[in-house]
Amino acid sequence: MTAQDATQTVRRVTALGLAANLALSGLKFAAGLMGNSQAVVADAVHSLSDTISDVAVIVGSLYWHKPADHDHHYGHRRIETFVTLFVGAMLLAAAAGIVRQAVISFQGAPPGPPGPIAIAATFVSIVAKEFLYRWTKRVGQQAGSQAMVANAWHHRTDAFSSIPALAAVTGSYFFPACWFLDGAGAIVVSFFILYAAYGILRPVIHELLDASAPPEVLSRIQKVSEETEGVLQVHKLRSRLCGTELHLDMHVVVNGDISVSKGHDIAEEVKERLMNEDLNVSDVVVHIDPAERMK
Repeated sequence: MTAQDATQTVRRVTALGLAANLALSGLKFAAGLMGNSQAVVADAVHSLSDTISDVAVIVGSLYWHKPADHDHHYGHRRIETFVTLFVGAMLLAAAAGIVRQAVISFQGAPPGPPGPIAIAATFVSIVAKEFLYRWTKRVGQQAGSQAMVANAWHHRTDAFSSIPALAAVTGSYFFPACWFLDGAGAIVVSFFILYAAYGILRPVIHELLDASAPPEVLSRIQKVSEETEGVLQVHKLRSRLCGTELHLDMHVVVNGDISVSKGHDIAEEVKERLMNEDLNVSDVVVHIDPAERMK
């Protein structure tokens, strides 16, 4: 899939997800109000936060595939990183809001039991969001979009968070004396959201701190480089993540008797081989060391 095709796919799928999130948010919010369920209203707010992340991915996709220019020599892939960071932050904010509202409800008078419309709306939401998760994740992996995969997990989090909401509202409906189940279900929802936020933010923070590629990837890079004709040894291999791409620099030891031109050709061959591997390498800086210097 070309970069242009990937960008168009990200926009199309995310736009459809946005429309679905808006519809589900409206459905659950109305059902929560009419059905007297705090858990379902909280779940609707969480679904609404998904629409914000959808908009962020759509807007971000307009820019992160842009090529390098005179102001951004390494391209614009970091935009995807910050979009992913924003999605994670939205999850944290949603979790905090849900907990706050649940705690407030425990301090007030016991509400009446929720209505069946709240149960039905939550069930429909679970099925729809799980479908959106599977579809968005599959397309995101095909397009190589970290932000889109993160957004897919946002869909699944919404589906999972609706399960305790469904259990709570169902329990409160059949057992009115257990009115506290609705608020408790809302708090359980927040833990699912926090876990998803951690899973999204952890790799993003690592990337912003210039984390290196995993050891198995570095070993593969070393192997591919040292199998290049003319390469005697590879050392001082360094890597850092930039969005879904990998930037490398390394020192390559070659025969000290070859010409500068030949050394340059070897460096270009190493670079070409690495960029043709399925490693998402977008930039390689190769420094040539003559073998004599290594003695």
